Amino acid sequence: MKQLSRRTFIKTAGVAATSAALLSSVRSTAVYGGEAPLTLGMASYTLREYNLDDCLAMTKRLGLSTIAFKSFHLPLDASDDQIKAVRQKVVDAGLDLYGGGVIYMKNEEQVHQAFHYAKTAGMRVIIGVPDHNLLDLVEKKVQEHDILLAIHNHGPGDEVYPSPESAFEKVKDRDIRMGLCIDIGHTQRLGLDPADEFVKFKDRVHDIHIKDVTKAAKEGKTIVIGRGIIDIPKFMKTLVAHNYQGIVSLEYEADAKDPLPGSAESIGFLRGVMSMM
Repeated sequence: MKQLSRRTFIKTAGVAATSAALLSSVRSTAVYGGEAPLTLGMASYTLREYNLDDCLAMTKRLGLSTIAFKSFHLPLDASDDQIKAVRQKVVDAGLDLYGGGVIYMKNEEQVHQAFHYAKTAGMRVIIGVPDHNLLDLVEKKVQEHDILLAIHNHGPGDEVYPSPESAFEKVKDRDIRMGLCIDIGHTQRLGLDPADEFVKFKDRVHDIHIKDVTKAAKEGKTIVIGRGIIDIPKFMKTLVAHNYQGIVSLEYEADAKDPLPGSAESIGFLRGVMSMM
């Protein structure tokens, strides 16, 4: 991929963001001249202040076709009938409910609940944070249900899984379906290069939360993608170079009351990067 100025990317991103509502899928041949090199999705924590119907509608407005639910949009303690009804609503909206999370597991009951929830909803991935002492049970549930576990790192201040490596060390000798959800914002806040971290653990990366941050430090905050310090083009080029097949889900944590403009600009920037690959 040739080197591009920030101005060029912003211009491309702006055009893509403006047309986002017209795109039926991120894999638009009109935009990329073939399949998009990566599949973008929505981490519904982005839309946490909105109800389920609005969450689905806003995801579609962004031209996204895949979504992972935070419990705001599908409660963990929902009945089987409720879970199936929500799943049908997602299908009817033309979206793929590929995963759920972040789901915390602090006791055995929560492990059983998480896997039953995911299986009933037809999810393929649990983006989770299981306590270390529960990993034997989690491994059994992964094998029983054939659902991927993607452990999410939360950066500075997190004593359980701060970095991608901290999660990898706990699963490296376990079932290959136990791996990582690399949150590139929290990774950058640790002073680590997200692209380098992906390469180190690429065989165990089952999901990605993509965002940008203001600073490579604990106090770094989420910002519109392309306006922060993360080298997003480098990261995405690295994913493509290593044939990453998972979802790259937007987790835009800023502007909770009005996330659509920042989300649209962020998705537009990502599409701009992909269109130049």
